[in-house]
Amino acid sequence: MLALLAAAGWLKPDAAHAQAWNKAAFETHDMAETMKALGGAEPAQSKDIVFFQTPDIAENGAVVPIGIASNIPKTDSIAILIEKNPNMLAATFDIPAGTEPTISTRVKMGQTSNIYALVKADGKYYVASKEVKVTLGGCGG
Repeated sequence: MLALLAAAGWLKPDAAHAQAWNKAAFETHDMAETMKALGGAEPAQSKDIVFFQTPDIAENGAVVPIGIASNIPKTDSIAILIEKNPNMLAATFDIPAGTEPTISTRVKMGQTSNIYALVKADGKYYVASKEVKVTLGGCGG
């Protein structure tokens, strides 16, 4: 069925994929570059962004659980930025209208770093951060 739709020109998978992928944003190295690539200005600090299931100390930097919830009305998207990773932007999630703005995933961290939750709501950006310490073998450090 999908092949028939694509052959008829009604389904264009490359066009849908191209709109969702912001390659420039995923190649940034600091907050200013990331904000520019995402099309936003300097984000405001917010206490309405909550980290949950995010440890203070990660025993394995290859699979660090991250949970973020936004209490900001009209949340459109949530992004995860990791300060000391080679590319700062780790993930972005679009939040459809009427959906609870909560995400949960796992990220890779090369070293102890600040993690930023960047929320876009009603055309404005908000940010909150949390430091996560990455240990070698769970021994501290």
